[in-house]
Amino acid sequence: MKAQPPGPVGQSHRSLVVASDWPFMLGLSVLGGSYILLLILMVLAELSFASPSEILRILRNPDIQFSIKLTLLSCTMSAVLSVWVAVPIGYLMSRFSFRGKGFVDAVLDIPIVLPPLIVGCCLLILFNYPPFSWLSDEVVFEWPAVVLAQFVVACAFAVRTMKVSFDQIPTRFEDVALTLGCSRGQAFWRVVMPQAQRGILAALTLAWARSLGEFGPILVFAGSTHQRTEVLSTSFFLEMQSGNLRGMVAVSMIMITCAVVVLAIARLFGLRRVDL
Repeated sequence: MKAQPPGPVGQSHRSLVVASDWPFMLGLSVLGGSYILLLILMVLAELSFASPSEILRILRNPDIQFSIKLTLLSCTMSAVLSVWVAVPIGYLMSRFSFRGKGFVDAVLDIPIVLPPLIVGCCLLILFNYPPFSWLSDEVVFEWPAVVLAQFVVACAFAVRTMKVSFDQIPTRFEDVALTLGCSRGQAFWRVVMPQAQRGILAALTLAWARSLGEFGPILVFAGSTHQRTEVLSTSFFLEMQSGNLRGMVAVSMIMITCAVVVLAIARLFGLRRVDL
């Protein structure tokens, strides 16, 4: 069997698969296929457990309706804020060398490596100290705490995505723009940003999906009060606490649907049309 011919420069080259390679390819297929099959079976199991009527009944619950609205709003806000911050940080980390860069790089990984509950605990303690204490009543255990908890974690993933995106854009384009009289800022907006559109969309999608699944920081920092700070992830927790297995499955199906829709939209309208 022959692989597809090599594509343009910069794309990966596929080599010829000969008969002696089949055991190796079979092993790869079995290992990779087992994980993919597991994911498919997990979703199918949920679909078979919760009937459409059960999901509709859950959707009619005013608390769940509020949870869905707050989830969509908070995930969108945290994703936009994450990209807004991730673009300059990713650009600086990709293009410049400076004293303490290794330290900054390590700090950016803190939300990724810390247990989520610890992130929420740190935020809760932070707002007990000046200069944030005066905001405590307006933020802690209120809806802004939901957005902030999601943003702290999601932004770290967006930063990594944007850094990789900027790393893949050759610096010679900026160098040419600078020699033609552009300032650093003009070269960034006119040359770099148009080529980083795919990376921005990827960062936005990843941040949104990460915000959707965030639970620990929200539970500690924002709580799970009905009609106030309840989002879908905490709704799942409340259904579990009450022993309502079908309610858990219904909420999880709503979350799966939201995640699939966001990823599908990103691939349909962005990732397939814009190339780095």
